[in-house]
Amino acid sequence: MKNKDSIDLALYRLERAKTEYETAELLYKENKLLAANNRAYYSIFYSIRAVLAMERVDFKKHKDVLAYFNHNYVKTEIFPRKIGRKIVLASKIREDSDYDEEYEPNNETTIIQIETAKELAKLVEEYLSKF
Repeated sequence: MKNKDSIDLALYRLERAKTEYETAELLYKENKLLAANNRAYYSIFYSIRAVLAMERVDFKKHKDVLAYFNHNYVKTEIFPRKIGRKIVLASKIREDSDYDEEYEPNNETTIIQIETAKELAKLVEEYLSKF
């Protein structure tokens, strides 16, 4: 059985992930697509960190968090490979939204970003329910 502190941290991070995708949905409805993309990505990021909390693993850089998750959880098929590809795309969209001043978000891309956040949060919730 995992340490109760690890489980509590994982559940806290998962709740934060859910809050972020809900915020992304509100921003999307207000046509604030750049901000919605950002919040959806952070939902994904917190979902991943919820999984890593169970191992008491964390990293300072986002790319390291994503790489560790993809290597240890997606490549090993604990989580579906499809979600790994969606996470990579979400990271690219977030970087474009945050740092590329010429990036023009569109509704379709933002919806995909939000749906990926919701899908991953559901998968993480199922994963955590095993502990």
